[in-house]
Amino acid sequence: MKKQAFNPYLPSYEYIPDGEPYVFNGRVYVYGSHDHYGCPVFCLNDYVCWSAPVDDLGNWRYEGVSYKRTDDPVNKDGLAVLYAPDVTVGPDGKYYLYYCLDKFSLVSVAVSDVPQGPFKFYGYVHYADGTRLGERAGDEPQFDPGVLTEGEKTYLYTGFCGRGDKSRHGSWCVTLDRDMLTIIEEPVLVVPGVEYCEGSGFEGHSFFEASSIRKRGDTYYFIYSSEVMHELCYATSKNPREKFTYGGVIVSNCDLGIDTYKAADVPACYGANNHGSIVEIQDAWYIFYHRHTNGDWYSRQGCAEKITFTEDGKIPQVEITSCGLNGGPLKAEGEYPAYIACNIWTNKPQAYVAEGFPKIMQECTDGEEDLSYITRLYEGSTVGFKYFDFKGVKKITLETRAYANGVFEIRTEPQGKVWGEVKVGYTNFWVKGSTEVAIPDGVHALYISFKGEGNPQLRKLWFE
Repeated sequence: MKKQAFNPYLPSYEYIPDGEPYVFNGRVYVYGSHDHYGCPVFCLNDYVCWSAPVDDLGNWRYEGVSYKRTDDPVNKDGLAVLYAPDVTVGPDGKYYLYYCLDKFSLVSVAVSDVPQGPFKFYGYVHYADGTRLGERAGDEPQFDPGVLTEGEKTYLYTGFCGRGDKSRHGSWCVTLDRDMLTIIEEPVLVVPGVEYCEGSGFEGHSFFEASSIRKRGDTYYFIYSSEVMHELCYATSKNPREKFTYGGVIVSNCDLGIDTYKAADVPACYGANNHGSIVEIQDAWYIFYHRHTNGDWYSRQGCAEKITFTEDGKIPQVEITSCGLNGGPLKAEGEYPAYIACNIWTNKPQAYVAEGFPKIMQECTDGEEDLSYITRLYEGSTVGFKYFDFKGVKKITLETRAYANGVFEIRTEPQGKVWGEVKVGYTNFWVKGSTEVAIPDGVHALYISFKGEGNPQLRKLWFE
């Protein structure tokens, strides 16, 4: 039976940011780094793979560990972590995994006969004389590779550019031979970083990190995280190695730039860095990205949204939602976990993750399902879900654990009519409270705002 698809699209206990999605043999595979809930650094876990049928995008399957950080010969002690990878199919039909370790300026490659792995270490990207990319004089540090294979050639993009660092120029492209390792075309700068973007057309949205490359028709789309970090932008060219021009923002993980339900310059949740790419699945295109949980930068979860292309190939920015891969709104019936909320804000707008603001967290350890919830919901906090298809809904029930005294107000617009109120009182246990509603049939967002004293938590909601 087909399942509805939510954001995040993987189970609540899984943290796979930096998602690179591909369709192989009728399934969508996502490759990313692997965070560990509650840890103070990025990417502590080994790579794992998940996949889903192209016609059932709510039914993801765990494919197991695809590559261990100790599989790389330079990291036998395991003290370096695996940063964001990418995968491509080589001229020989095998699957090649490109990645960087955080302690080494190298691009490593592993190979597998099947898309899910496990992958086996294969070698390091190098120049014709054997010098490894990243170790030749003038090479910039290697970071988060993106790859695209066409015929006998593979195009490899890497780079990282922080503000104030003039030693780093942007994202660079090299061309690899059919052996998937040997550079046959020298590095060229394709998209500039913030220190070198003046007059380029990329001002305000210059390259920061997260190089990714796709092709649609005769156009190459370079997807990347910009200098503001929370947004994924794109640039286009007819040539994979030159003349990329800025296209726009595809998605922001705090919804800055979206003005359909708020002002464009007001954030609607707590963002931070971003990384992902686009993919076509059964004639529809999606952007994969990640969100931040636990009130920090290090517990990131994969999300996705449907995108469209204009006639001239542009991609309008899309809203972040709770139903991205679902193909439409969620049914307003039965039970839903609160962690699928796409909007969380307070009376003090804040674009970036910070202490003291509402957050999504999990109760126990990794690997345990259905234990995530939203906490720190003080006076003026709002949790938003998009979108539900309401048909004859008469009652909404919330499951709360209320270190508080007040009410949760139910709306379908951020400042709209209050359709009902669920009272909460001090308790150490999860309890249910309900309210009668008369929400008109149709597709609506759902906003739940707290009014009162204290700090309640929200775990589930039901429609009846």
